[in-house]
Amino acid sequence: MNENKKREEYIKVLDFLPRGHPEDDRPSYQKEKLIQGVGEDYFMLLEAVPKEDEVVNQYDRVYIGSGERDRVDHVKRRIGYDDLTHSSQVELPFVIEKIIEEQEEEYLSFFNEAQPITTRQHALELLPGIGKKLMWKIIDEREEKEFESFEELAERIDGINDPSHMLAKRIEKEVKEEDVKYHLFVKD
Repeated sequence: MNENKKREEYIKVLDFLPRGHPEDDRPSYQKEKLIQGVGEDYFMLLEAVPKEDEVVNQYDRVYIGSGERDRVDHVKRRIGYDDLTHSSQVELPFVIEKIIEEQEEEYLSFFNEAQPITTRQHALELLPGIGKKLMWKIIDEREEKEFESFEELAERIDGINDPSHMLAKRIEKEVKEEDVKYHLFVKD
């Protein structure tokens, strides 16, 4: 994740709306096709307008960065969780997990490098299912030898069966809830 910029380069498609957003009450001839997607770097929720005859599918990786775009005409706007269609909301956790799995090395570094947030709370404790006992087990194990894969992490730490799912749940919480105190993965 490039910390210096707050622009997404790619999105994963959550939903393709060939007749526009269902809650748009304008006449159909005024509506434009839409793509709802989640960014791969900052997990921004975005709506984009595809090129004239372009059709996309859920889970497609679509370039939205600067310069020539092959499938997207323009990014329309950044949206909130409540602006997502029901289908997008249902697909979001699966798409987030897919992004994490495709960038495993980057997200594995969280387990290897996470630090305390305050004197009483560690960043690892913000993941669902991790309390003080499990946090100390992770810290002790990573001091002996850094984790090299999610699979190895799950093998070495009893109580962690699916690290990518744990991360996806935390990221989903950061995307959905506006009052999350600490943002580990989702950038404003």
